[in-house]
Amino acid sequence: MAKITASVYTSHVPAIGAALDMGKTHEPYWQAVFQGYDYGKQWMKDNKPDVIFLVYNDHATAFSLDMIPTFAIGTAAEFKPADEGYGARPVPVVKGHPELASHIAQSVIQQDFDLTIVNKMDVDHGLTVPLSLMCGEQDPVKGAWPCPVIPFAVNVVQYPVPSGQRCFNLGQAIRKAIESYDEDINVHIWGTGGMSHQLQGPRAGLINKEFDNMFLDKLIEDPVAAAAIPHIDYVREAGSEGIELVMWLIARGAMSDINDGKATGPAPKLMKRFYHVPASNTAVGHVILENQ
Repeated sequence: MAKITASVYTSHVPAIGAALDMGKTHEPYWQAVFQGYDYGKQWMKDNKPDVIFLVYNDHATAFSLDMIPTFAIGTAAEFKPADEGYGARPVPVVKGHPELASHIAQSVIQQDFDLTIVNKMDVDHGLTVPLSLMCGEQDPVKGAWPCPVIPFAVNVVQYPVPSGQRCFNLGQAIRKAIESYDEDINVHIWGTGGMSHQLQGPRAGLINKEFDNMFLDKLIEDPVAAAAIPHIDYVREAGSEGIELVMWLIARGAMSDINDGKATGPAPKLMKRFYHVPASNTAVGHVILENQ
């Protein structure tokens, strides 16, 4: 059967993609950010999965205020980098895995989670920046990402948005779906977005190191408590865009120590934890966990 061997968590700040694309990674402002991913890039080479299930949020490219699915799974054979107003990022087309994606959709819907099935969509920085950070820079024409990717978009832009508990429970359903797939493949699940940040209003530029690190502590050591954090805490403590952290809970809920909403199995092994401020008016967080 297929199995999830690891989960990866990372911010997907658009300015990180711009810094990569414009050759600014060695500038003093950006050095510490990219050095924080040196371990992850080597880890990816040493632990290359067959498929990445990547949880992210669309930023008004594939979807708009005219149509906002709460959870959407990409089932296409490929996904082109989106033009977000200044041209598409110079990165390779993302190859999908239609067979596994369709199987996951079937299984998760039968577990009473409503998914929107998307057979065609472009993917924005929410998905391509994490790939660049973990897989390194790739030639947009001759290069390729190391494996197929299943995009899983979550609405954390327009209220109402799903709760952390709902996302945590969904992660468990996704793991059951993957483990019921009749092929011996290795899957990584990635949760992206966050950390604390606010893009508008009187609190624009808000960064809360204490909340961010508390969240990382709970994500790693007490995920059940992390799942119970209410919306108002994210908004009050982490800013309006801090709600993106609920997407990390999908990946954490999919780890093998979580069963029936409780941590009952061996805790995953922490391979990397990284936190840095600032990166374009936000904080950058990154964690790698391996199932035991």
